Amino acid sequence: MGRVMKRLARFTTRKWTAPIYDLRRQLGLPRGANPLFNAKHSPSLVLALFSHVLGTEQKDWPPNTRITGFCYYDAENGNAALPHHLEAFLASGPPPVVFTLGSAAVMAAGRFYEHSARAAIRLGIRAVLLIGSDARNRLRQALPPSICVADYAPYSALFPRAAAVVHQGGVGTTAQALKAGRPMLIMPYSHDQPDNARRMRRLKVARVIQRDNYTPMRVARTLQDLLEEPEYARCAEAVARQLAHEDGTAAAADALEDLYRKSQR
Repeated sequence: MGRVMKRLARFTTRKWTAPIYDLRRQLGLPRGANPLFNAKHSPSLVLALFSHVLGTEQKDWPPNTRITGFCYYDAENGNAALPHHLEAFLASGPPPVVFTLGSAAVMAAGRFYEHSARAAIRLGIRAVLLIGSDARNRLRQALPPSICVADYAPYSALFPRAAAVVHQGGVGTTAQALKAGRPMLIMPYSHDQPDNARRMRRLKVARVIQRDNYTPMRVARTLQDLLEEPEYARCAEAVARQLAHEDGTAAAADALEDLYRKSQR
């Protein structure tokens, strides 16, 4: 069974490695081993593209691993501006709660947006729903003016203007919420998300609600606790100040340049 699953995984992900093989060919390098299954960790340098606030070095990590800090990217086609209707909504009242499922979970949202809208209405708060491009996520119920719906918005422009962020716990979304200094309610799906959620809870910047428990009443109750307890906001702002001194992209580039210089000696 294990061998069958490995073959299935290789077949399913066969297109994922194409850009790496193309880059190696452009650089005049041999194709090399499969980067997902056979060559995940370089013996020379492994870049952990997250902040020390998320985790620290472990004894079982590959040798020569370096934590760089988060590398933020969220501008679709290079455009970091908010949609006009969302900008107008933000300017018209107090900071809303943002509900989003990142780039992957949004394709399997289920009733997340419906329940989120009902929770916001129950609490009487302003909300932004980032529903993605999947037509199944478009809400059928009539929404009050206190709820704004958008397919996409760059997190770096939106999250700093939010009261809190409700999301799935992906590392990119989590990093952006931390950078913005906003408390979170996390509903993890799978992979690294439950672990990220636990780490955010330990930092006292988030509450966690399991997917099976994501109902309008429970979400409203948990959100109310999150918004009314000032410690979450204080801790989130403290983490944001720490992240302000990090530059993961520059640190990663410096590490690669340093490795190249050493290889030329």
